[in-house]
Amino acid sequence: QVQLVESGGGLVKAGDSLRLSCAASGRTFSTYTTGWFRQAPEKEREFVAAIGYTWGLSRTYYADSVKGRFTISRDNAKNTVVLQMNSLKPDDTAVYYCAADASPANPTVGAVYNYWGQGTQVTVSS
Repeated sequence: QVQLVESGGGLVKAGDSLRLSCAASGRTFSTYTTGWFRQAPEKEREFVAAIGYTWGLSRTYYADSVKGRFTISRDNAKNTVVLQMNSLKPDDTAVYYCAADASPANPTVGAVYNYWGQGTQVTVSS
């Protein structure tokens, strides 16, 4: 069982940065693929970024809309995955969710993740 808690959301202006953290319980979290998803009002949940392992090597995935602006990383010693968000835009406004799973078939698809956090609100004003 893995429990996830997100933090770091807030209200910022366009062009600012935010750092979201996903803290996890569970000794095996370091081997899990962890993803970030977001959902804006009246929109479907969408993939943002993920970090996992392929053949023992760390691999990252990004949505086209955030490539070059967001960076996902993990600190296994702290059981934490971080999403560094730079050059934020009003379109990035959403509730951001952390998700984890042992071996998701496709890390960019939310339905394959079994564990989810409660979400953290990110609001970017223009």
